Amino acid sequence: MVKETVFYDLLGVQPNASSEDLKKAYKKMALKYHPDKNPNEGERFKQISMAYEVLTDPEKRQIYDEGGESAIKKGGAGGGGPGFMSPMDIFEMFINGGMRSGGRRERRGKIIEHILNVTLEELYNGAVRKLALQKIVICDKCEGRGGKKGCVSKCQTCRGTGSEIRIHQIFPGMVQQVEQICRQCSGLGETIATKDRCKQCNGKKTIRDRNVLEVHIEKGMQHGQKIVFSGQGNQESPDIEPGDISVVLNEKKHSVYKRLELDLLLTLPIILTESLCGFRKIIKTLDNRDLLITHLPGQVIKTGDIKCVMGEGMPQYKNPFEKGRLILNFEVIFPTFIAPELIPKLETCLPPRPRIDISMDSDSMEECTLVDYNPEQDNRQRRSQQAYEEDDDGYNQGPRIQQCTTS
Repeated sequence: MVKETVFYDLLGVQPNASSEDLKKAYKKMALKYHPDKNPNEGERFKQISMAYEVLTDPEKRQIYDEGGESAIKKGGAGGGGPGFMSPMDIFEMFINGGMRSGGRRERRGKIIEHILNVTLEELYNGAVRKLALQKIVICDKCEGRGGKKGCVSKCQTCRGTGSEIRIHQIFPGMVQQVEQICRQCSGLGETIATKDRCKQCNGKKTIRDRNVLEVHIEKGMQHGQKIVFSGQGNQESPDIEPGDISVVLNEKKHSVYKRLELDLLLTLPIILTESLCGFRKIIKTLDNRDLLITHLPGQVIKTGDIKCVMGEGMPQYKNPFEKGRLILNFEVIFPTFIAPELIPKLETCLPPRPRIDISMDSDSMEECTLVDYNPEQDNRQRRSQQAYEEDDDGYNQGPRIQQCTTS
């Protein structure tokens, strides 16, 4: 029975997987998440590689099965346990058939993600945004020692291991040993006397600092795309490299345009006269240019008709001189009223109406009047009427009493 299955889950195998199963699973996952194929999945690739190295080493696998990831990290951090190779070294076994001579696995801080709201104009034209963040850095006053030189001593409670064993009595005569983080040193394995602690970081070795990043939004970037700042994240301790900051772009809804990958969609309302007789319209682009759209008379446009202008859509990422299409979806707006005296003149300009003969069998015909119909309002009235009738039925019925006849 293993303590945790995170490493097995990363490779997509069961805890009883054989060495051959692990090898096949790692090759499949590594090819999928390799940084050359998925630049934004570098951290995932490192985790997969670390899991593979641990599980293919019988000694490390036994340590992991019994104590989990914390036991593995504890064994490798103290210098006595085996270190981890670079993920690229492990991957080299499958791609080039050999192992490169790599060093210990680099310990890095966690990746921090920040959502940055951007407009469609910024994604179209490109922009530079400043992002002010708070991050953890090494204390410059004590240079990450936590105090003056020689102030650090091994924790006497955990003897430098960072964890302590506590005994819990479950039943009379039955106890359980539980390993937990040392309360004296908070898992660091070392302590600093109060009088020797750095006044700036209070012995924590790190402080919070303000960091301003310049986020360069390139033309054609998309919603959800990530901009990674390597080594600009938190450095939680001197022996850990700073993590990365990943800025995720969040495209805000535009009032006029809608993006469709490389194309831009614009709903263009026109009046009935323009629909029938042609028009000229000016469209303002996202880079503040004016496009003159001309539709010749005699070519009737209906609601739902779609036209496009080539080369006026979104710029292509990394190739901004290539652009998609500007798609125009037309919506014809009809007049709400026409003066009766204008009807004869209008009829002379339009195709004649179909004529019907109402002289035949006119006695059996019934003349009807059209009224306005609103489906939503009608549904609301029906629901209200139905609720009223149900309430009224329940009130009139009252409790039913069954009568019995006795002889």
